[in-house]
Amino acid sequence: MEQDMEYRQQLISEYRAKVEPLLKYLTWLTQKQGTRMVSIYGGEGISENSVPFPVYDGTLMSFIKDAQKTGLLDRNYVYVYSRNRIRSVADEKRMIEQAELKTFDILTGILSKYVMGGMTKSTLWSQAVDEGIFMLVVQKMKDILEFWDKPLA
Repeated sequence: MEQDMEYRQQLISEYRAKVEPLLKYLTWLTQKQGTRMVSIYGGEGISENSVPFPVYDGTLMSFIKDAQKTGLLDRNYVYVYSRNRIRSVADEKRMIEQAELKTFDILTGILSKYVMGGMTKSTLWSQAVDEGIFMLVVQKMKDILEFWDKPLA
């Protein structure tokens, strides 16, 4: 019993250190929910033969970089999706809502899909802000950690 409590405290402190850098974006993510975060640059001086390219919000790019540094990302997020039968945004939102400390890997899997997947399919970043996925994941991580430990800043 004492080992379980010790393990849980160790787990919480590890997750706490990883989640704290993302908390500064929570207000911004809440405000930007339902907003398209990408614009297409095809400005003046681009000739007919040039390809317009997407331009992302600077805060979104900072969030992505900080998320990549946290150690929360899981390269095997596809297995989290298949194991939990997550197939749509509604499934993702349902799983985020139901997540607990023992299923924290679901939250990291969903975060990983959008952050890592966005490296090759960049519309995922904008979609995650628009659908509120980033906001929901970070908020749920914060709620879980505050339930088991003291409030986060």
